[in-house]
Amino acid sequence: YFNKEGIASAVEVITENPDRIEEIKKEIIRLSEENGTNLYMVDWRQRNAAFFSALMVERNVMFLILMLIVIIASFNIISGMIMMVKDKTHDIAIMRTMGAGRGTIQRVFFMTGGIIGISGTFFGFLLGVVVCLYVENIREFVSSLTNTEIFSPELYFLSELPAKMEVNEIVTIVVASLILSLLATIYPSFRAAKTDPVKALRFE
Repeated sequence: YFNKEGIASAVEVITENPDRIEEIKKEIIRLSEENGTNLYMVDWRQRNAAFFSALMVERNVMFLILMLIVIIASFNIISGMIMMVKDKTHDIAIMRTMGAGRGTIQRVFFMTGGIIGISGTFFGFLLGVVVCLYVENIREFVSSLTNTEIFSPELYFLSELPAKMEVNEIVTIVVASLILSLLATIYPSFRAAKTDPVKALRFE
Protein backbone atom coordinates (compact mmCIF):
# COMPACT_ATOMS: atom_id res chain seq x y z
CA TYR A 1 0.00 0.00 0.00
CA PHE A 2 2.86 2.37 0.75
CA ASN A 3 4.94 1.49 -2.36
CA LYS A 4 8.04 0.68 -0.32
CA GLU A 5 10.72 -0.98 -2.40
CA GLY A 6 11.45 -4.58 -1.45
CA ILE A 7 8.70 -4.66 1.17
CA ALA A 8 5.29 -6.27 0.94
CA SER A 9 2.88 -4.40 3.17
CA ALA A 10 -0.07 -6.64 2.33
CA VAL A 11 -0.57 -10.17 1.09
CA GLU A 12 -3.85 -11.45 -0.30
CA VAL A 13 -4.54 -15.16 0.11
CA ILE A 14 -7.17 -16.76 -2.14
CA THR A 15 -8.53 -20.17 -1.15
CA GLU A 16 -10.29 -22.73 -3.29
CA ASN A 17 -12.66 -23.61 -0.44
CA PRO A 18 -13.96 -20.62 1.56
CA ASP A 19 -15.24 -22.94 4.29
CA ARG A 20 -11.62 -23.75 5.27
CA ILE A 21 -10.91 -20.16 6.19
CA GLU A 22 -10.41 -20.81 9.92
CA GLU A 23 -8.00 -23.65 9.23
CA ILE A 24 -5.99 -21.50 6.83
CA LYS A 25 -5.92 -18.55 9.26
CA LYS A 26 -4.49 -20.79 12.00
CA GLU A 27 -1.79 -22.00 9.62
CA ILE A 28 -0.87 -18.43 8.63
CA ILE A 29 -0.70 -17.40 12.30
CA ARG A 30 1.55 -20.36 13.06
CA LEU A 31 3.92 -19.45 10.23
CA SER A 32 4.02 -15.79 11.28
CA GLU A 33 4.85 -16.74 14.88
CA GLU A 34 7.64 -19.02 13.68
CA ASN A 35 9.11 -16.15 11.62
CA GLY A 36 8.60 -13.59 14.38
CA THR A 37 6.33 -11.34 12.33
CA ASN A 38 3.15 -9.57 13.37
CA LEU A 39 0.15 -9.84 11.12
CA TYR A 40 -3.23 -8.19 10.98
CA MET A 41 -5.64 -10.43 9.11
CA VAL A 42 -9.03 -9.56 7.70
CA ASP A 43 -11.06 -12.29 6.03
CA TRP A 44 -13.92 -11.98 3.56
CA ARG A 45 -16.49 -12.43 6.31
CA GLN A 46 -15.13 -9.50 8.32
CA ARG A 47 -15.00 -7.24 5.27
CA ASN A 48 -18.65 -7.97 4.55
CA ALA A 49 -19.81 -8.29 8.16
CA ALA A 50 -22.92 -6.13 7.72
CA PHE A 51 -24.01 -8.05 4.63
CA PHE A 52 -23.59 -11.46 6.25
CA SER A 53 -25.31 -10.24 9.40
CA ALA A 54 -28.31 -9.26 7.28
CA LEU A 55 -28.24 -12.68 5.61
CA MET A 56 -28.24 -14.42 8.99
CA VAL A 57 -31.23 -12.34 10.08
CA GLU A 58 -33.06 -13.30 6.87
CA ARG A 59 -32.16 -16.94 7.44
CA ASN A 60 -33.53 -16.94 10.99
CA VAL A 61 -36.68 -15.12 9.91
CA MET A 62 -37.26 -17.61 7.09
CA PHE A 63 -36.86 -20.48 9.57
CA LEU A 64 -39.47 -18.90 11.85
CA ILE A 65 -41.81 -18.39 8.90
CA LEU A 66 -41.34 -22.02 7.92
CA MET A 67 -42.19 -23.20 11.43
CA LEU A 68 -45.29 -20.97 11.43
CA ILE A 69 -46.36 -22.60 8.17
CA VAL A 70 -45.90 -26.03 9.76
CA ILE A 71 -47.97 -24.94 12.79
CA ILE A 72 -50.73 -23.63 10.50
CA ALA A 73 -50.66 -26.92 8.61
CA SER A 74 -51.04 -28.73 11.95
CA PHE A 75 -54.15 -26.68 12.72
CA ASN A 76 -55.48 -27.65 9.29
CA ILE A 77 -54.96 -31.28 10.24
CA ILE A 78 -56.85 -30.70 13.49
CA SER A 79 -59.79 -29.04 11.74
CA GLY A 80 -59.85 -31.68 9.03
CA MET A 81 -59.80 -34.50 11.57
CA ILE A 82 -62.57 -32.88 13.63
CA MET A 83 -64.72 -32.61 10.50
CA MET A 84 -63.96 -36.26 9.75
CA VAL A 85 -65.03 -37.23 13.27
CA LYS A 86 -68.33 -35.38 12.79
CA ASP A 87 -68.90 -36.99 9.40
CA LYS A 88 -68.07 -40.46 10.74
CA THR A 89 -70.08 -40.17 13.97
CA HIS A 90 -72.62 -42.74 12.73
CA ASP A 91 -69.88 -45.17 11.70
CA ILE A 92 -68.10 -44.68 15.02
CA ALA A 93 -71.32 -45.44 16.88
CA ILE A 94 -71.84 -48.64 14.88
CA MET A 95 -68.26 -49.74 15.61
CA ARG A 96 -68.82 -49.04 19.32
CA THR A 97 -72.05 -51.08 19.39
CA MET A 98 -70.23 -53.95 17.65
CA GLY A 99 -67.70 -54.09 20.47
CA ALA A 100 -64.95 -51.70 19.43
CA GLY A 101 -63.45 -49.99 22.47
CA ARG A 102 -62.52 -46.37 22.85
CA GLY A 103 -58.86 -47.26 22.46
CA THR A 104 -59.55 -48.87 19.08
CA ILE A 105 -61.45 -45.81 17.83
CA GLN A 106 -58.70 -43.55 19.11
CA ARG A 107 -55.98 -45.56 17.38
CA VAL A 108 -57.89 -45.53 14.07
CA PHE A 109 -58.12 -41.75 13.98
CA PHE A 110 -54.61 -41.31 15.36
CA MET A 111 -53.20 -43.52 12.61
CA THR A 112 -55.27 -41.66 10.01
CA GLY A 113 -53.89 -38.31 11.11
CA GLY A 114 -50.41 -39.78 11.36
CA ILE A 115 -50.59 -41.04 7.79
CA ILE A 116 -51.68 -37.59 6.63
CA GLY A 117 -48.80 -35.94 8.49
CA ILE A 118 -46.17 -38.45 7.40
CA SER A 119 -47.23 -38.38 3.74
CA GLY A 120 -47.35 -34.57 3.75
CA THR A 121 -43.90 -34.36 5.33
CA PHE A 122 -42.50 -36.90 2.86
CA PHE A 123 -43.83 -35.16 -0.25
CA GLY A 124 -42.82 -31.77 1.17
CA PHE A 125 -39.30 -33.12 1.71
CA LEU A 126 -39.12 -34.38 -1.88
CA LEU A 127 -40.42 -31.07 -3.24
CA GLY A 128 -37.89 -29.14 -1.15
CA VAL A 129 -35.00 -31.26 -2.42
CA VAL A 130 -36.09 -30.77 -6.04
CA VAL A 131 -36.39 -27.00 -5.55
CA CYS A 132 -32.93 -26.85 -3.95
CA LEU A 133 -31.36 -28.84 -6.78
CA TYR A 134 -32.97 -26.76 -9.54
CA VAL A 135 -33.40 -23.40 -7.78
CA GLU A 136 -31.37 -21.51 -10.38
CA ASN A 137 -33.40 -22.97 -13.25
CA ILE A 138 -36.60 -22.08 -11.39
CA ARG A 139 -35.34 -18.52 -10.84
CA GLU A 140 -34.53 -18.10 -14.52
CA PHE A 141 -37.93 -19.51 -15.52
CA VAL A 142 -39.84 -17.18 -13.17
CA SER A 143 -37.72 -14.21 -14.30
CA SER A 144 -38.45 -14.91 -17.96
CA LEU A 145 -42.12 -15.51 -17.21
CA THR A 146 -42.62 -12.26 -15.29
CA ASN A 147 -40.04 -10.17 -17.19
CA THR A 148 -38.46 -9.16 -13.89
CA GLU A 149 -35.02 -9.78 -12.44
CA ILE A 150 -35.20 -11.90 -9.30
CA PHE A 151 -32.25 -11.64 -6.88
CA SER A 152 -30.42 -8.93 -8.75
CA PRO A 153 -26.60 -9.39 -8.75
CA GLU A 154 -26.17 -5.66 -8.03
CA LEU A 155 -28.11 -6.09 -4.79
CA TYR A 156 -27.08 -9.55 -3.59
CA PHE A 157 -23.58 -9.74 -5.16
CA LEU A 158 -24.39 -13.15 -6.63
CA SER A 159 -24.26 -14.16 -10.27
CA GLU A 160 -26.62 -17.06 -9.58
CA LEU A 161 -28.92 -18.16 -6.77
CA PRO A 162 -27.04 -20.68 -4.60
CA ALA A 163 -28.66 -23.46 -2.62
CA LYS A 164 -27.02 -25.71 -0.06
CA MET A 165 -28.85 -28.46 1.76
CA GLU A 166 -27.81 -28.77 5.41
CA VAL A 167 -28.49 -32.22 6.83
CA ASN A 168 -29.01 -30.90 10.37
CA GLU A 169 -31.59 -28.34 9.25
CA ILE A 170 -33.42 -30.86 7.08
CA VAL A 171 -33.60 -33.36 9.95
CA THR A 172 -34.80 -30.63 12.35
CA ILE A 173 -37.57 -29.51 10.00
CA VAL A 174 -38.70 -33.06 9.17
CA VAL A 175 -38.74 -34.15 12.82
CA ALA A 176 -40.57 -30.97 13.91
CA SER A 177 -43.14 -31.45 11.15
CA LEU A 178 -43.75 -35.07 12.12
CA ILE A 179 -44.07 -34.26 15.83
CA LEU A 180 -46.49 -31.38 15.24
CA SER A 181 -48.59 -33.40 12.81
CA LEU A 182 -48.82 -36.30 15.27
CA LEU A 183 -49.66 -33.96 18.15
CA ALA A 184 -52.38 -32.43 15.99
CA THR A 185 -54.18 -35.79 15.83
CA ILE A 186 -54.41 -36.30 19.60
CA TYR A 187 -57.43 -34.08 20.28
CA PRO A 188 -59.55 -35.33 17.32
CA SER A 189 -58.77 -38.95 18.21
CA PHE A 190 -59.81 -38.38 21.83
CA ARG A 191 -62.96 -36.67 20.62
CA ALA A 192 -63.78 -39.62 18.37
CA ALA A 193 -63.16 -42.06 21.23
CA LYS A 194 -65.59 -40.18 23.48
CA THR A 195 -68.46 -40.49 21.00
CA ASP A 196 -71.55 -41.83 22.75
CA PRO A 197 -73.11 -44.51 20.49
CA VAL A 198 -76.55 -44.08 22.10
CA LYS A 199 -76.69 -40.36 21.33
CA ALA A 200 -75.20 -40.87 17.87
CA LEU A 201 -77.81 -43.49 16.89
CA ARG A 202 -80.77 -41.90 18.65
CA PHE A 203 -82.17 -40.30 15.50
CA GLU A 204 -81.19 -43.09 13.10
